[in-house]
Amino acid sequence: MRFNVAIIGGGPAGYTAAEAAGKAGLSVVLFEKKNVGGVCLNEGCIPTKTLLYSAKTLDNARHAQKYAVNVTVDGFDVSKIVARKQKVVRKLVLGVKSKLTTQKVQLVNGEAFMEDAHHIRCGEEVYECENLLLCTGSETFVPPIPGVQDIPYWTHREALDCKELPQTLTIVGGGVIGMEFASYFTSLGVKVTVIELLDEILGGLDKEIAALLRAEYKKRGVDFMLSTKVKGFQKVLTEGNPEASIKVEYEQGEDAGFIISDKVLLSMGRRPVTKGFGLENLALQTDERGRIVTDKHMQTSVKGVYACGDLTGSSMLAHTAVREAEVAVHHLLGKEDEMAYNAIPGVVYTNPEVASMGYTEEALQREGIPYRISRLPMAFSGRFVAENEGVNGVCKLLLAEDDTLLGAHLLGNPASEIITLAGMAIALKLKADDWKKTVFPHPTVGEIFKEAL
Repeated sequence: MRFNVAIIGGGPAGYTAAEAAGKAGLSVVLFEKKNVGGVCLNEGCIPTKTLLYSAKTLDNARHAQKYAVNVTVDGFDVSKIVARKQKVVRKLVLGVKSKLTTQKVQLVNGEAFMEDAHHIRCGEEVYECENLLLCTGSETFVPPIPGVQDIPYWTHREALDCKELPQTLTIVGGGVIGMEFASYFTSLGVKVTVIELLDEILGGLDKEIAALLRAEYKKRGVDFMLSTKVKGFQKVLTEGNPEASIKVEYEQGEDAGFIISDKVLLSMGRRPVTKGFGLENLALQTDERGRIVTDKHMQTSVKGVYACGDLTGSSMLAHTAVREAEVAVHHLLGKEDEMAYNAIPGVVYTNPEVASMGYTEEALQREGIPYRISRLPMAFSGRFVAENEGVNGVCKLLLAEDDTLLGAHLLGNPASEIITLAGMAIALKLKADDWKKTVFPHPTVGEIFKEAL
């Protein structure tokens, strides 16, 4: 069987590329060994946000009196929360499959193996292709910490399906995934401790905003152990717990100690999936870190072979993968387009949300780029005040010497929905005076950008 395009991996990059190529009239085969939608749809972005919305709804109900609404909160049913998550995932997976069917994409469920750049074997069949897109995604990184193989640790998968809440939970890793689960389980009444190797949570995001979010969750009872290295795990028996608890040994500067926890969630990052599908047969150029080198069109060193999504290691986010896939398909169709990474949004779906775009202060300082800060409390937005009684937030803009927007960082709901406004300004290289000419609807939280300018 011969196709114009073969795609390995059915996550955001893979299914986006398949739909776009099919819509353009190309014959497309898409290989996926698990479920269409990839990690993001099946066990990442969507299920996590579904759980977090249930937790946010619970938080809102508990604080309804702030808005002169009397509500009796009888509790929650964690089994039903998980069941709703699964229903949402099933619905969206069916939606993706429907799109692929509409564009006549041939979906092959199984493990693909590349014999070369134009021949892919899956089972007993060999598929021939003119162009090849590699969209194999990433997997959870489990570090070789002593004792880790002897404990029943959680990754995001087990945490997503948890129907019986532990009393205590230690999260190793204070990045985006770690903080989102800290938010979820804290809202459900679990005592959470976050251990982070770096000196601040949410590495890579603006440190000032990260510190403010950490302070908010500290007030809610989350314990944070920064600049702390986990040295080992042990199963131990504790009073009142029929199952073994977990002893987490740590090192913090010159001090050492341990904490006992019912469960441990490992959230120490992800790594590209590079093995098991014949990648070595293509002899692609890689950089000093072993990442596949691509050009501005997402094409690798082998003509007609493209790499998109987490596999490249450039920006391991679903929305980045979608854009990379669009660029790759446009290139093989002969359309002018190229990938840019200067306006990729980063969002943490805690409550309150954090959203970030463009340069951080730390990055500007490292690169020696002059800048100025414009910082305002979110309370300068009337809509924010109306909907966030007793809640603080911050809008922080970073501007170049000529007033071009370089970065935008937000703490406060709905940061995830309004950060794209800043993204468009960065992508278009707008100066403050140009951006201020935009008419923002009133009252909206997005007006905070105009106020800050």
